[in-house]
Amino acid sequence: MLLEAVYHRPKLNWAYAYDKETIHLRIRTKKDDLSNVYAWTGDKYAWDHTRELVPMRVMASDEMFDYWECSVKPPYRRLKYGFLLQSGSEKLWMTEYEFTPNMPPNPDRLFEIPYINPVDVYTPPAWVKDAVFYQIFPERFANGDPSNDPEGTLPWGGKPERDNFFGGDLQGVIDHLDHLSELGITAIYFTPLFAATTNHKYDTEDYLKIDPQFGDAETLKKLVKLCHDRGIRILLDAVFNHSGGTFAPFLDVKEKGEASKYKDWFHVNSFPLEIKDGIPSYDAFAFEPHMPKLNTGHPEVKEYLLKVAEYWIKEVGIDGWRLDVANEVDQNFWREFRKVVKKVNPDAYILGEIWHESSPWLQGDQFDAVMNYPFTFALTDFIVNGTQDASGFASAIAVQLSRYPQQASEVAFNLIDSHDTARLLTLCEGNKDKLKMAAVSLFTYMGTPCIYYGDEIGMDGGFDPDCRKCMIWEPEQQDRELFAFYQRLIQIRKDHPALRTGTIKFLSAGKGETKLAYERRLGDETVIVMLNNDSTIQSIEVDVYENSWKDEFTGQEWNAERGKLSVRLPAYGFAILSAK
Repeated sequence: MLLEAVYHRPKLNWAYAYDKETIHLRIRTKKDDLSNVYAWTGDKYAWDHTRELVPMRVMASDEMFDYWECSVKPPYRRLKYGFLLQSGSEKLWMTEYEFTPNMPPNPDRLFEIPYINPVDVYTPPAWVKDAVFYQIFPERFANGDPSNDPEGTLPWGGKPERDNFFGGDLQGVIDHLDHLSELGITAIYFTPLFAATTNHKYDTEDYLKIDPQFGDAETLKKLVKLCHDRGIRILLDAVFNHSGGTFAPFLDVKEKGEASKYKDWFHVNSFPLEIKDGIPSYDAFAFEPHMPKLNTGHPEVKEYLLKVAEYWIKEVGIDGWRLDVANEVDQNFWREFRKVVKKVNPDAYILGEIWHESSPWLQGDQFDAVMNYPFTFALTDFIVNGTQDASGFASAIAVQLSRYPQQASEVAFNLIDSHDTARLLTLCEGNKDKLKMAAVSLFTYMGTPCIYYGDEIGMDGGFDPDCRKCMIWEPEQQDRELFAFYQRLIQIRKDHPALRTGTIKFLSAGKGETKLAYERRLGDETVIVMLNNDSTIQSIEVDVYENSWKDEFTGQEWNAERGKLSVRLPAYGFAILSAK
């Protein structure tokens, strides 16, 4: 055994309460080094009567490590535990202090979870696991009320630029709710709606006012009610890291300098406010002078922003917040933010925009989830760019799953493209078969999937601003076959709980391979997903327990022979197979 590779700690993603009575334990070992691992568990006050060896399974593997996991339900919410590591006939016991060939005589030196306090259990909103999100960039979705068009509004469908307007608004969304319901959408994520000068609205001028070009608070209330009547939740974008350059307190600082009562609302390095060699004399998002960074540690700033967080949930009834540039805001603020939001609506979804490893924010005291960009990158590298083989994709997924508690992965916000990236069809160089493969992976992976507006009807576009084109509403210009594909994919996800909350296991992911297969399993339900990311026909063979299988897209039936299921896939083809 390579003991240097063995890792565990009694906290974070390695030992945590999954719910009020269940604890998940994980341990890392060198890949293919151990034949068996057991968790040795029991109650410290009743050790002799409760101690038990619980078999662990390999939940994921990357290029270097195996990650083992098991679930334990301690009878009294307390848990002492160690591990029994086995490689063939060799056995070692692991305690909090040492590796030993002998079973420890008592639990004194084992790891410990003192008690499952219900209030400490990280519990994201249950509805998110079943949701299908749709991202709307309001200025480009639909113009439903020309009377509120800003000056200089261009005819719908023109070329998007960073500073032009086409008149999209909330009434436009209301007018097209049938499109979303027909598709199967159950949640909408809006980029910012609050008053601002730009078309993207990430430069907030007034956090308590809907931008007049979109409508007003009453329009939003109407939209929220209509969506709720259809079973559609609403997530708004909160830009609390920075304000816009026209935010009244910032204008006051620009005018009065050190005499401004708002000077400490921002991170000012020197007065007067100025820009030298492209660098503002105050902290700003990405050195953008029009986006001064807010001092969220200041009591008045905190009071104002927490009022905003509470107001739109309480008064309008939104279902949660997406938090822009969430990793640059102090974590104490987010802890208070969570308390305020959850007090108003315990079921609200708090989603942070973080592009990297996010464990510090996913301990149950800040966010419910983050935008799952590591999944985006892995999927793009494998399917779109072809820079990663099947083994590399499986390893990237294993690393991602091992980083977080399971409940965080179950509500992760999974996306392939957005207003910040080129569109999926353009990334795939117009290859709709590749696009479909990527979408299949998105909808059969753990977490909640999100469609960027227009992807479902074949819209393309390069990086910003090209990815922010006006939505196409003329039926003859829409790819209705692609729309039907997304419809069916959404329905398959809804029909199979295993695709939403089941375990994930890679069945075929070889080095140098362009074919991939993984299993989603929940209770007695098993679904196998197969992808052929190659320009030639390939067959994928996997080991299975069940004999009869059905392709959820084509209806074709397959039979396993001697525990082997072999499926022939066309170039850039896929199959979603459910056990009959």
